[in-house]
Amino acid sequence: MATKPTIAFTHLGCEKNRIDTEHMIGLLAQAGYQVDANEELADYVIVNTCSFIQAAREESVRTLVELAQANKKIVIAGCMAQHFQQDLLNELPEAVALVGTGDYHQIVGVIEQVEKGDRVTLVSAEPTYIADENTPRYRTTPEAVAYLRIAEGCDYRCAFCIIPHLRGNQRSRTIESIVAEAEQLAAEGVKEIILISQITTNYGKDIYGEPKLAELLQALGKVDIPWIRMHYAYPTGLTPKVMAAIQETPNILPYLDLPLQHSHPEILRAMNRPFQAGVNDSIIERIKASMPDAILRTTFIVGFPGETEEHAAHLLEFVKRHEFDHVGVFTFSPEEGTPAYNLPNQLPQEVMEARREAVMAAQQPISLKNNQKSVGKMVDVLLEQENPETGELIGRSARFSPDVDGLVYVEGEASLGSMVRVNITDADVYDLYGQVV
Repeated sequence: MATKPTIAFTHLGCEKNRIDTEHMIGLLAQAGYQVDANEELADYVIVNTCSFIQAAREESVRTLVELAQANKKIVIAGCMAQHFQQDLLNELPEAVALVGTGDYHQIVGVIEQVEKGDRVTLVSAEPTYIADENTPRYRTTPEAVAYLRIAEGCDYRCAFCIIPHLRGNQRSRTIESIVAEAEQLAAEGVKEIILISQITTNYGKDIYGEPKLAELLQALGKVDIPWIRMHYAYPTGLTPKVMAAIQETPNILPYLDLPLQHSHPEILRAMNRPFQAGVNDSIIERIKASMPDAILRTTFIVGFPGETEEHAAHLLEFVKRHEFDHVGVFTFSPEEGTPAYNLPNQLPQEVMEARREAVMAAQQPISLKNNQKSVGKMVDVLLEQENPETGELIGRSARFSPDVDGLVYVEGEASLGSMVRVNITDADVYDLYGQVV
């Protein structure tokens, strides 16, 4: 019997894409394929692409072209495969297969067909698949951390966003399915689970008829995992019931990632987010009043078509007033196929960059001040890496989510993957410093 081909993966894009990659690795390994980190040794390279904004597409294309030049047989998966189907096959003769965002669970069959000499296109026009706790998965994150997808797709149609077109409408998993996967992760020694979907606060609406995030959080409170963190919580979905569930469930971190995008009602209307306009200030005040220990992260888009100096000033004041812990700022990227692509009054890149710099500059002293509040305190830190030169340990406290926020640099002895008490002795704009207690 011929040995099965060796397969390598290149992962681009968000943590939702990462989970898709982890399932593909799990499925191929279960079917007896050798999955290798080394692209040079592999027969096939599966590239899980991102198509969110122009910069992400450019990175995906660069990766594909480099592999093509190295004469690799390429399988293109993920959002770009969903987005540009036939164009990619025309441009890249080295691509042997194209697999959409709702079809990655059929990766084993795709490789089998390609092995027979076929060029395969498997892209559902309307993605409906979502993996569950029974789908094989090989995690690629540090062993103490895992992402857990509670839903896929999105029912909103924000004017700048291509995601619903690439990932379909919202489809949630049941509470039982999510808890079962959380139990499996706990058994594997995971200390932190990060719940993700496109809009976590809308979880369950499609299967239960109303959002069930509060009930999900309460159910996850019974799982033996010290930290459960949520990403992408729409502020309008943070009802008193959800906030109470966060407060009353000890292992749910009071970490709120609120993708606000802007503060000015006119821009929010233009973004097709009118449900958010006019509630920003009151919602944030309500969160702070009911959850004084909340860690608030948000993201904004500057330079949306038609954004005036006055709109930009409104956003700057908003950032200064609310003193978020973490702020990400993106310049607007016109996405073909979205309403914002054809809007008049598109702004020059240098104006957008200047506005982005202004928001970042306003945020820096705030981030520093908020980080300094931890100095002199004992905090739990999940240790994830070690600096090979100095032996210094590096981890995160509850304040910091992986890859997007800061780190805690720790002196002392402790094992990686463990959670330790650390006395915080210093802070800068992004990171904290301390000693194992």
